[in-house]
Amino acid sequence: MPFEPTEFQLRKFVAPEFIFGIDARKLAARYARNFGARKVLMVTDPGVIAAGWTEEILRDLKGAELDYTVFSAVTPNPKSEEVMAGAEMYRSSGCNTILAVGGGSPIDCAKGIGIVISNRRNILDFEGVDNVDLPSPPLICIPTTAGSGADVSQFAIITHVEKRVKIAIISKTLVPDAALIDPVVTTTMPADLTACTAMDALCHSIEAFVSTAHSPITDVHALQAMRLVAANLLQTLKEPENMVLRGRIMLASLQAGLAFSNASLGAVHAMAHSLGGYLGSSHGECNAILLPHVIDFNFETAAARYGEVARSMGLDTAGMPPERCKNALTSFLMQLVREAGIAHSLEQLGVTRGDIPALAGKAIEDPCIFTNPRQMTRHDLEEIYDKAFR
Repeated sequence: MPFEPTEFQLRKFVAPEFIFGIDARKLAARYARNFGARKVLMVTDPGVIAAGWTEEILRDLKGAELDYTVFSAVTPNPKSEEVMAGAEMYRSSGCNTILAVGGGSPIDCAKGIGIVISNRRNILDFEGVDNVDLPSPPLICIPTTAGSGADVSQFAIITHVEKRVKIAIISKTLVPDAALIDPVVTTTMPADLTACTAMDALCHSIEAFVSTAHSPITDVHALQAMRLVAANLLQTLKEPENMVLRGRIMLASLQAGLAFSNASLGAVHAMAHSLGGYLGSSHGECNAILLPHVIDFNFETAAARYGEVARSMGLDTAGMPPERCKNALTSFLMQLVREAGIAHSLEQLGVTRGDIPALAGKAIEDPCIFTNPRQMTRHDLEEIYDKAFR
């Protein structure tokens, strides 16, 4: 048999059933009933409750004569203890369906609860790829932020508090049964959360596009997500009530989620997970700060693909030598971060140079590092953290 082109190598693509559009959230009760729900565990957080979205959805459940209980003890960068507490509430309340309403943290926590319920072990036992044996109870997700992609992905990121590290759990059993993706709920996000979550989506799309596990199918979603964030983020921050703009950023989150769920990620996320677990730093901010520096390191290994990234975001790099193209791309991203009001250095997040060796040691063990386009050493990671320090 002749050699097969790399773009046609075998690739798996998984995605949940999803409904995208205005008022998708209002279908929660219908989907819960379709999944045979007797009692629903809603997983959410105090911010989403304060915004009013949980109350509205609970009214719909009540109107459909569905019983429910609410677990809201979820913090940013959800902790293993929170997952275990949620699983205990699920058991003790007699639930048989999970409904996650919130950003990446409640959705990841809900995924963890489902794993624990079905597999009856501590959530920390499932770190890595394909280590979940039994599927979770039905899971419906209503994302209230535009960026995490957790609502469509086969990833869950959970913080191990004692070790001060985020663990990545990757399994097709984590793909939700249904995602109700409604841009209306993102109108209550403050500007800083809008910016940081959108940059997370942009990072998902770029890392998926240059990942060693990318495919023609993931490329389509990744490129469109980049276009949407680059063209619409700053204007969305100026017009937070504009539903067309909110819809475009939500669509970017969806497409970036489909891309990275199936192509995986790279060094930016490995390093951001380390920061989030070690210091509790904001995931979106970490990604935004690290992305240009990782591109600078990776560029020579994937110059053609990074050139496509630049063009998809509207940069005129035709005929540019690789070094100029790299500089144009990284400068554009740094400027976007600044204009979006996001921190642009690790020092601003409270990182010290003394933290760098520990951060690099944790990042080199993260599963996302294995699909980075350029192989990395711990020393390489230390150098990138150092360059991102100021």
